[in-house]
Amino acid sequence: MTATEASRRFSDLLDAIERGETITITRGNHAVAEIRPAHRRTGADLRAALADIPPPDDRFEGDIAAALTLLHGEESDPWADA
Repeated sequence: MTATEASRRFSDLLDAIERGETITITRGNHAVAEIRPAHRRTGADLRAALADIPPPDDRFEGDIAAALTLLHGEESDPWADA
């Protein structure tokens, strides 16, 4: 599909992608993009991705708390001397 056609028929383009099609967009006789259905991610996908990763340690929790404090401007940079 040409870029001009994709622009003019964007709703139809999205309908085709929603049906599972991958559309190649061309400009001047060469492919410039492929548009395909988005992979829908779920909580189960996240749990599976994190399954083999150990939970954060106490230091990590402290680093996050310090970063949040820094973002809220409540304290000077705790890593400035590092």
